Amino acid sequence: MSDRVGVIGGGLGGLAAAVTLAGRGHEVVVFERAERLGGKASRLEADGFSFDVGPTILTLPSVLRRVFEEGGARLEDHLDLVRLDPQWRSFFEGGDALDLLAGEAAMRERLAAFAGPAVADGYGAFLARAERLDRIARAYFFWRSVGGLGEALRAGLRPALLPDLLALAASKSVAGLVRSYVPDARVAQMLDHFTQYVGSAPDQAPAVLCGIAHMQTQEGVHYPVGGTAAVARALAALAADLGVERRPGVGVRRVLLDAAGRARGVETDEGEAVPLAAVVSNADTGATARDLVGGRAARRFDRRGHEPACSGVVLYLGLDRAYDHLLHHNFVFSRDPHEEFEAIYRRGEPADDPTCYVCAPARTEPGVAPPGGEALYVLVHVPWRRPHHDWSAMLPAYRRVILDKLRRTAGLDDLERRIVVERAMTPADIEARWSIPGGAIYGHASHGRLTGAFKPANRSEVPGLYLAGGSAHPGPGMPMALMSGWIAADCLDRDGVAPRRRPAASAAR
Repeated sequence: MSDRVGVIGGGLGGLAAAVTLAGRGHEVVVFERAERLGGKASRLEADGFSFDVGPTILTLPSVLRRVFEEGGARLEDHLDLVRLDPQWRSFFEGGDALDLLAGEAAMRERLAAFAGPAVADGYGAFLARAERLDRIARAYFFWRSVGGLGEALRAGLRPALLPDLLALAASKSVAGLVRSYVPDARVAQMLDHFTQYVGSAPDQAPAVLCGIAHMQTQEGVHYPVGGTAAVARALAALAADLGVERRPGVGVRRVLLDAAGRARGVETDEGEAVPLAAVVSNADTGATARDLVGGRAARRFDRRGHEPACSGVVLYLGLDRAYDHLLHHNFVFSRDPHEEFEAIYRRGEPADDPTCYVCAPARTEPGVAPPGGEALYVLVHVPWRRPHHDWSAMLPAYRRVILDKLRRTAGLDDLERRIVVERAMTPADIEARWSIPGGAIYGHASHGRLTGAFKPANRSEVPGLYLAGGSAHPGPGMPMALMSGWIAADCLDRDGVAPRRRPAASAAR
């Protein structure tokens, strides 16, 4: 029997778990099927252009700071974070544009000029409600393993808070709550997209997720110099400093259970059996249950009926010019969000007129493109891959839909002839590259007004197996994936399933 802890997958959640465990004195080994650690937080380099492959928006830097402190390190010594204000620019069909400003007072002033004082006042009231929801999330859902309302109650959620929370959750979706404060269709559509970090429909997602608006307003939107891959590199370097064994190029095909059903090791793709005291899986929670464990765990997972979140089509466009009217982050909105979400989330088909997220990082870090150029990243949400979706055949026509949308609504009139480098990623590519069922990049959909905020708990039903990553609690997005790794590590450490072999390095403990 080994005293080591194994981490399956070197994405952000797995790296956060490894740093936290090693910082507390555990011996840790990380298995990563790819040749580099980082998961979706990786980099694409082509002819002088550099693109983030996956996530591009960093919020809640306090989460990342806490992980570094677990390893006895200061975030500021490892990463250069640039705070962005405005946080993003919104383009609407018809030519209107609106910036999302970080400060509430400045944003209210901008809204008063854009849509009138009533909308500005409604925005202030919306943020006040979002602050209450944020406080509840931080007190009872964050930094602990929670897989449902019952666990939240057992974790200390006071019954006195339930009437307010349940009345809100039962009566409002994100879209409903937003529009109860902000009736202007354009501003409401912008506020809806706080929840696009979770890859779900605002009219089906629970209103409690509106707390994201307050979190982002308070802590800001940041760009790590070097892209989000720099976050993964910094965590991997810290893990190495703490003595974590890293095994890139080594995938895991099975979690090994003992006679009592406890996780006691892994079997690699090459057939090597590695004994372990406990396991953290940073793989998709569905793939973990079905493919790595199987049996009873798979049946239990399937019975819960987790709905996949959406997928995406990403265009990586190296341009010979930059566009001065773009900010670092931009949303180019659909003409009709109801029509868009009906297509993606209910019919399971790409929207005819989609919202496009556009990242133009060269204005913040000029070195991502040759002089005068831009490394444009374009993401469009599409449904998770159905059996009849052949993206090798669908991509050319959908690329045209995207480029036409950017030309018509964002004023990128000469975009196509400015492209000198082009790469693309589809749901099929996402599924194949990261073993994510259906290419559902956000894990499980946050749908359901009462239960939609809950994901599989980090302390799994298999003793000795813990879950991390965007498909586990507390959900998708960079800070939540990092937090999930911390929670998984904290549960493992508190459960005493593996001994500490060194003094804790953490400056936080």
